[in-house]
Amino acid sequence: MVTTRTAGVGLRSERGPVLLATMLSTGLVAIDATILATAVPAIVNDLGGFTQAPWLFSVYLLAQAATVPIYGKLADVVGRKPVMVAGVVAFLVGSVLCALAPSMLLLIAARAVQGLGAGAVMPMSQTIIGDVYTVVERAKVQGYMASVWAISSVVGPTLGGVFTTFLDWRWIFWVNLPLGLVALVLLRRFHESHERTSRRIDVVGAGLLTLGSAALILWLLEGGVSWAWVSVPSVALVVGGLVALVGFAAQQRRVADPVLPGWLFRARLLTTTNGASLVIGALLIGLTAYVPIFAQTVLGADPLVAGFALAALTLGWPISASQAGKVYLRVGFRTTGLIGASVALVGTGLLDVAARGSSVVAVAAACFVIGLGMGLVATPTLIAAQASADFSTRGVVTGANMFARSVGSAFGVAVYGAVVNTAVGGADDLERLPGWLLAPALQQVFWGGTIAALLLLTFVALMPRDRGRMQEADAAPGPAGT
Repeated sequence: MVTTRTAGVGLRSERGPVLLATMLSTGLVAIDATILATAVPAIVNDLGGFTQAPWLFSVYLLAQAATVPIYGKLADVVGRKPVMVAGVVAFLVGSVLCALAPSMLLLIAARAVQGLGAGAVMPMSQTIIGDVYTVVERAKVQGYMASVWAISSVVGPTLGGVFTTFLDWRWIFWVNLPLGLVALVLLRRFHESHERTSRRIDVVGAGLLTLGSAALILWLLEGGVSWAWVSVPSVALVVGGLVALVGFAAQQRRVADPVLPGWLFRARLLTTTNGASLVIGALLIGLTAYVPIFAQTVLGADPLVAGFALAALTLGWPISASQAGKVYLRVGFRTTGLIGASVALVGTGLLDVAARGSSVVAVAAACFVIGLGMGLVATPTLIAAQASADFSTRGVVTGANMFARSVGSAFGVAVYGAVVNTAVGGADDLERLPGWLLAPALQQVFWGGTIAALLLLTFVALMPRDRGRMQEADAAPGPAGT
């Protein structure tokens, strides 16, 4: 185990290879979040299956979200490194399968494999950072992690456009290989002194949780799109999902080492931070899905300009996240989160105003302000949750927080989609609707964002006060090092 007070912080420090490995691994997922969207038209032209194209995103999110809590628990039992390595390998295997896919159906299946890998990479990156660095050090380290998302928000769409224009869309998946292989090599420098334990994974509980959450998330993602909300598939998914989750809850009471321990839902700090994470997921998916549509169909902007309006959001987030550590070390996690939630609320209000005008610049400015607010909420609330856990439970705490955000995204897709579909009469192609018809529907979506921001502020306000109580900041990290 490295002594953090002498090891230093940064890429050139003794722990630098581990930090770089987590950054590269996170970069795989971050770039993937933006690079595919620009290539969808080229993929459809090559493979066909236009009506199946949305599943390229849905199946990825489904596989990722449903497995995050399982990976979190697995990391507490077998260690972080094996789970992280398995996640990167699965993501790379999925990338190769995507690049070689001869049909839309097989490409969708390969995206599911990528999602399984991403479900491990994201929580493990944050858990490893929580193990290796103290709270004080993470104030600096989160700047490095935030830079990954900032760079990816620019690199992803750019690479997607370059590959599809000058090379071939399959290169958007081949590009993952060098990044992933370098990450795997650097992960070899992560020497984890994980103690042997008699704890076992509750396989039955893990299976029930995966089935139940996957069914309900699939219902939220595809309800009203692939099938009607009141239909046989919808009822089957809801009933099946609820039955599986009820069985999971019963199973957790019977086993000695549950997948999701009951204290996760009883601790005030964890319930409020997970609630904040859920709302963040719902708010972001609404902006990501509908700001570009609003800019193109209502304001008449071309796709490139519409993309920059959304990029303002992904740029504001890492800027504030990189500075969040300096703030929470001075005033505490809760106060930092309150500042961020208040800024996000102001941003959603500005977006409501901008949605009634005709300026893409105003929309982009509002998105930038929202991003600034999100960066001051997401990072401190996650670190607050991690700081409340010891090494043996930090994985499941981190996994639960990220699972909440994934569920929030799925819920947001369903709610915002229902609002828009109701307003426009269930039209199939929203982007071809006249601006005068679509504008009121999207304004309702943005009003929903304001409500979400208010709910976010409420969750953060309910967090326990923590100013001056940074004991973990002076403690050495858990049994992991470089």
